[in-house]
Amino acid sequence: MKKIILFAASAAAALSCTANYLDYNTNPYDISDEAMSRNGYNVAAALNGMASAVVSTDVNTTQFTECLLGGPMAGYYATTGRFDNTIDNYNATNDWTRVLMHSDRIIPVLYANMQTLQGIGDPIVTAISKIIKVTSMSRITDTYGPIPYSQIGVGGKIEVPYDSQRDVYTAMFRELDEAIAALTENRNGGISASADYIYGGSPVAWCKFANSMKLRLAMRIVYADPALSKKMAEEAAKHEIGVFTSNDDAAKLTTRNFGEKGNPMYVSVKYNEPQGCSTGGDTHAAADIICYMNGYNDPRRPMYFTESEWDGVPYVGIRHGIEIPALGTVGRKYSGVNLSVSSPIYWMNAAEVQFLKAEAAAVFGFDMGGSAKDFYEEGIRLSFAQWGASGADAYIADATSIPDTYIDPAGTNTYTTRLSTLPVAWNDAADPAEMQERILIQKWIANYHIGNESWADIRRTGYPRIIPASEAGNKSGGVVRSDLGARRMPYPQEEVTTNGTNYTAGVALLGGPDNYSTRLWWDCNPAIN
Repeated sequence: MKKIILFAASAAAALSCTANYLDYNTNPYDISDEAMSRNGYNVAAALNGMASAVVSTDVNTTQFTECLLGGPMAGYYATTGRFDNTIDNYNATNDWTRVLMHSDRIIPVLYANMQTLQGIGDPIVTAISKIIKVTSMSRITDTYGPIPYSQIGVGGKIEVPYDSQRDVYTAMFRELDEAIAALTENRNGGISASADYIYGGSPVAWCKFANSMKLRLAMRIVYADPALSKKMAEEAAKHEIGVFTSNDDAAKLTTRNFGEKGNPMYVSVKYNEPQGCSTGGDTHAAADIICYMNGYNDPRRPMYFTESEWDGVPYVGIRHGIEIPALGTVGRKYSGVNLSVSSPIYWMNAAEVQFLKAEAAAVFGFDMGGSAKDFYEEGIRLSFAQWGASGADAYIADATSIPDTYIDPAGTNTYTTRLSTLPVAWNDAADPAEMQERILIQKWIANYHIGNESWADIRRTGYPRIIPASEAGNKSGGVVRSDLGARRMPYPQEEVTTNGTNYTAGVALLGGPDNYSTRLWWDCNPAIN
């Protein structure tokens, strides 16, 4: 079965983005569709293939989407390889910014395998495929804005018209609702546990994930469409099966999904690691998150970071968006990203869901079925448990500790402006802005490694505040304001050359220049200007 799974996934991945790729997703070894379906091989191969299109199990793809894009934009990682053009510096080449939308490892793999699953005709399988599709494509629209969506895959093509981001979100909510309804109806059924590497064939588990994704996307659009946001958020929280409440509910890839090298992010951060170094290579921990966690004396630090090589400074990150120092002599000294070959890759954790409910209740008055304080504190407890850290209650009660300022041990990129003056402890008397900042800080810490999601939160809310690019490090030529950071990625140049008419219409839907600074539809918080 392993050979069949690998063949199907790699065959789909190798297809050109300009091909009628759906025609190529055929079964190996002349095994009939009936036999494949009966034995679960078809489902296992296609589901695992789709799962690899959320966070790719291909190392090079993941390096670009997670370690060089989402991680730095979220203030989790900093690029330390000696590159001349980086996303951190807002001057990346198309090879860097194109990947989420135009890699042959993501959209072609997603849709080719989805068609296989639709052909099986099982309502549970079809529902699962819709959830994975939304999980993957939401990352893409939140990176670029308007994207091909409603017509993608029609006739086996992906060179199709763009949908506005509002229309993409409307479609994603509809697909999640269809999946939730099917899984609720078939909650006592299931598929082979060996065919589902995420939830072992459980409709209830997948339904919780669908509701949790619905809540995530509902809060994403809270400033763009408050009425729809409220409706979707309350439906998700009040659904009879509900959202994540336990760490066992989390959606993640594990060693069953990985290739022979293990967690692809682990491999990526180690690229070009200097001899005798244990902190990393092309990627190190960012100054931002360590400043917050050092200030809070956060017990999760040993789980998040490797210790630095700077004497007397166990945890210190490197500032992103700077003139990158030499890795072999200076860059290597900063704390690394603590990952192993077997570390899971999270799509969504249970702590995030509690923070989503806390924000919905505290800031926007949505009915989440409980108090914002309880949701907030439960989010912290779940995160501590997820990482195996002790001391959650003392951390929650800390009303004095605040984030540190950034002192660069190399003496070149110190940033003395304090990022926040808020302690951890909840304050019922705080105004909505303070409540939102406090919630988003702890949500951000809990979502470490889920960089693209946290970058979206920073754009949507302005929280947490992270260190801006330095004057020398902002190489955008005036396109990006350092205090605002990148609001999106430019569309792939391949769209200009091979899908030009639709690309031009897509830029019109975007409503601004195709560059880093144009805001997406949901990026309209009036407090961010």
